[in-house]
Amino acid sequence: MVYNMIIQYSSNWSCNLSMMARLALCLLVMLSNNASSSSARLLFNRTRGGFTIMPKEVHRRNLLDNGLGHTPPMGWNSWNHFACNIKEDLIRETGYQYINIDDCWGELNRDSKGNLVPKASTFPSGMKALADYVHKNGLKLGIYSDAGNQTCSKTMPGSLGHEEQDAKTFASWGIDYLKYDNCENNNISPKERYPPMSEALANTGRPIFFSLCEWGSEDPATWAKSVGNSWRTTGDIQDKWDSMISRADLNDKWASYAGPGGWNDPDMLEVGNGGMTTEEYRAHFSIWSLAKAPLLIGCDIRALDATTKELLSNKEVIAVNQDKLGVQGKKVKSTNDLEVWAGPLSNNKVAVILWNRSSSKAKVTASWSDIGLKPGTSVEARDLWAHSTQSSVSGEISAELDSHACKMYVVTPN
Repeated sequence: MVYNMIIQYSSNWSCNLSMMARLALCLLVMLSNNASSSSARLLFNRTRGGFTIMPKEVHRRNLLDNGLGHTPPMGWNSWNHFACNIKEDLIRETGYQYINIDDCWGELNRDSKGNLVPKASTFPSGMKALADYVHKNGLKLGIYSDAGNQTCSKTMPGSLGHEEQDAKTFASWGIDYLKYDNCENNNISPKERYPPMSEALANTGRPIFFSLCEWGSEDPATWAKSVGNSWRTTGDIQDKWDSMISRADLNDKWASYAGPGGWNDPDMLEVGNGGMTTEEYRAHFSIWSLAKAPLLIGCDIRALDATTKELLSNKEVIAVNQDKLGVQGKKVKSTNDLEVWAGPLSNNKVAVILWNRSSSKAKVTASWSDIGLKPGTSVEARDLWAHSTQSSVSGEISAELDSHACKMYVVTPN
């Protein structure tokens, strides 16, 4: 069965479906109205938890100028669920803007001319034919390589020393996205190994989203804006509560460095893989959306249950992630594992998450001072998971939450 999910970006959201059997999922994207053309924008003040006006030009300085990543990428990646058990038919049956093939797609050795070779047993049609198929269905194809001698699986060559050749190969196949890993790296700094591939991709003339995956080892948020469109701020995620919350916290440290064209990446989504509860997955998806993380689904979307489908297709939550202002939300309050996360959105709105990370039911409250609103402000509070609205809310917003549960709101000053 083929499930083709085509995301069309415009001033309004739309989702066109090509369906050869039956629809499993359509993940909707909502983009809010264009942000103000003023040279100033809202950014988080990391020391006080409020918001600070900073010049847009300062924030955008030294960003990679390849025209990609104006909002965080949305897609699917093969690794979290399938690891090395990938094949051509799986890719043809999956879709959601970017369809990204991870490790294990290539033969162990390069060909006689030094080119990477797709594994004949799993990709018999070749990558060019697969990319043509993906593009025909309105989607984009991503691929994986490594800034080392071999990839992390040690089943195929890395691209260290072959950057120009491999970039040309990827471009000739029609690749749209490159995840670039960090194994077998000869102990050479990523600051030396990643820029050559960035330059090589640019030289191909094909726009290819460049995703650095150096695991946050040398604080890429501080230097990768001129190299790639996203950068991993953490080690690999696992489908476990403790792993998910640790990635959220590690990524939060770098909130002020993200923005249109370059995004912090706390690794791919585990929603739907079975290792966490529904409430934990809801929190996972909410925090990743608020933090403007890439929304890369890591489960088998051909076999979604209704609950997972509902989580992954919440267009109101996705709209926060895709908001054109492009400011990463962050943790603004934490007391005994009761947390408030918040961030500014276009049109003077604020996204707010109340999150109970404790082991028992508790009340979580966000006061206006926590989220950057003036004390007397009255707001309309939209609950993004209940799809309900409270009018004329003043001073604070609170909720009784079960252990590990969250509430997510967009508040609009009246």
